[in-house]
Amino acid sequence: MAESGKEDFVTTVTEDHETTCWGCGLHLLLPTYAPVFKCGWCGAITYQNVNKPETQCLWWRRLRDRCFVCILFIFILFVICGGVWAVYPVVFSVSYTCGIVHSILTMILAATTVSTFSLAAFQCAGTPPIILWGSYPVVGKGGLENFTFCHYCSKPKSPRTHHCHSCAICILDMDHHCPFIGNCVGAANHRYFIAFLFSAVFSTIYVSVLSAYAGLHIWPPLKYRSLGRLNGFSCDLALRAVKEVILALLSSAMQLSARGLVLVYLFVSSVSVEIGLSVLLWQQLCFIYEGKTYLSHLSSREGDQIEEKDCQNIFRFFGCRCSILRYLPSLRNSRKRHKK
Repeated sequence: MAESGKEDFVTTVTEDHETTCWGCGLHLLLPTYAPVFKCGWCGAITYQNVNKPETQCLWWRRLRDRCFVCILFIFILFVICGGVWAVYPVVFSVSYTCGIVHSILTMILAATTVSTFSLAAFQCAGTPPIILWGSYPVVGKGGLENFTFCHYCSKPKSPRTHHCHSCAICILDMDHHCPFIGNCVGAANHRYFIAFLFSAVFSTIYVSVLSAYAGLHIWPPLKYRSLGRLNGFSCDLALRAVKEVILALLSSAMQLSARGLVLVYLFVSSVSVEIGLSVLLWQQLCFIYEGKTYLSHLSSREGDQIEEKDCQNIFRFFGCRCSILRYLPSLRNSRKRHKK
């Protein structure tokens, strides 16, 4: 008699995981435990495994920002006052008209740079709008679409909002935290930050040109030892000539007055600052042209969002509502038609 074999089958019963949406307060049943889920009613996104880190060294970050702001403000005042003191005798010695034009340009650039720096540094970078949340009757369908919850501020955070750990607040359209202005660059002060970069670049160019012009007028004459004896051309003679010029510059620099030393410092510092600010300004304009911020540019690398590159983004950023915006798409489309 054949024995019938018995097989045991083990089945796992998956139980629904019950959780609560922070946005509307509704109880949700998930098929499995999900660390991230989106509410089907309000559209809020919940991260369940987020632990609120401790905000350590917050006082140190704020102290660092205050020191940077003070140092930068003192440097701006030194460039303005030192430049006026060192340049005005040379400029007014050329002609009285040149001196008046130089004084007017200096006042305009100084006022623009200081005002835009103050607005970018001391104005709030932009707080997210206040929105109702927490209970089902209050929050409508899709009312918190793609919103997340900030565990630092204990309030909703819109998709374009980021929490700054240095300022300890959420910033709308946050670009980055700049320690040199001691503030974040966000929706409320981004234009002032760009205006400050433009004004600072133009000011440093003007300072470098004027300091070089004034320095050439008051620089002591160069005294060469054996430069006139070098005849012909070879690598050895070229190195000797360069060495002779450097020694002549150093020996004449030792005879510079305090005004000349200030002009040398202004030229070197303005050129170095001009290069750094020009690179930063170009990067910011590229992000604005792409319709992004620095943080959204980092997130777009992961494939989160793709914005359209257009010149209208620059005009919209600066609040330009002129009729030129109507012609920009037609110009772009006409170019594409000609290429076909």
